[in-house]
Amino acid sequence: MKILQVIPVFSDIFGGPVSVVRSLSKELAKRHEVTIYTTTALDLKHDIEPKEEVRNNYRVIYFPRTFQSLNYSYLFGQLNFSLSMMNAVKKNLTNFDIIHLHSYRQFPDLLVHYYATKYNVPYILQAHGSLPRMMTKQSLKWIYDELFGYKLLKDAAKIIALNTVEFEQYRDFSVPTDKIVIVPNGIDLSDFTNMPEKGEFKKKYGLNEDEKIILYLGRIHKIKGIDILIKAFKEVIDTLDCVKLVLVGPDDGYLNEIKDLIKKLGLEKNIIITGALFGKEKFMAYVDADIFVLPSRYEIFPVSVLEAFSCGIPVIASNVGGLRGLILDGETGLLFESENIEQLANNILSLINDKEKNRIISINGKQFINDNLSIERVTEVLENCYKEIIKSN
Repeated sequence: MKILQVIPVFSDIFGGPVSVVRSLSKELAKRHEVTIYTTTALDLKHDIEPKEEVRNNYRVIYFPRTFQSLNYSYLFGQLNFSLSMMNAVKKNLTNFDIIHLHSYRQFPDLLVHYYATKYNVPYILQAHGSLPRMMTKQSLKWIYDELFGYKLLKDAAKIIALNTVEFEQYRDFSVPTDKIVIVPNGIDLSDFTNMPEKGEFKKKYGLNEDEKIILYLGRIHKIKGIDILIKAFKEVIDTLDCVKLVLVGPDDGYLNEIKDLIKKLGLEKNIIITGALFGKEKFMAYVDADIFVLPSRYEIFPVSVLEAFSCGIPVIASNVGGLRGLILDGETGLLFESENIEQLANNILSLINDKEKNRIISINGKQFINDNLSIERVTEVLENCYKEIIKSN
């Protein structure tokens, strides 16, 4: 098969979807011809002209964005408009057997939809949790959906839902149930074979060996509930000494509010903000962490939880969206009711104080990944989906 993956941003800063597309493409490229179309967003070294890279036997083509000011100020967020991508799609789309869209409200989605329907090339769409009209620009998202979104969903050969929560979201958007296929995110376990030595992160950031680390890793955004974690952490250190909270991730417009809250609670000496970490440095944080916490107000299927599981770190997460299906409370992790600061603090304390409970949950989480969410298993499901669509088309 000749497979085209389309994602508006292909930079580590973008988070989960990029990791998913990278692992999926690497696995698919063992048997098929895989190409990724993306833009130069968040990757300034590619902003001058289109550039092609070959990674693990698949091609990545970065198309420069056109009208930079428009791209950054567009009402719906990052438009990622690219004339060079438009020309490439128009010229080359018929060379592919199937297209996999990894976004929903972006210019590349509209572009592929137009030419795929014109040339009768089947595409599948995977919104990666972006379907609901939440938090910001709700009215503008509704306008987009009415003008473009419903048509985009209607003309897709298949729709990929990460779990039953996203399945219901698509149904609410009038997608027929027989068109929706549930395929969870997978993770490439080979990424976790050569991990950094324990203690490297603590040494780099001047932490003592006996200090416990509570780790958050993700975007610094209000929807992630970092303020809830900070308030719970305040209760934790009122009970225990030698505990540090480490916040890892790029600022997504919420960092100043987080810093103000930390200062207000007098936690400047107890919290480390590293910014975004990649590669070895990210794994250093995972290896030295004692607990991983994801206190989100909304999630579908976060890759960070899969990474924490794979690193053997016990996970605490809010009981929202896809998290309640991903984490088995008391077995592969602990859940707390969203916004319940006291419950989150108690969960953190229980895992710090009960070493046996911490150990068992860590083992169970790692085993859950090995048994269910390896990239090989997930890719096989998608591969069969691709083949069925091509055959019927």
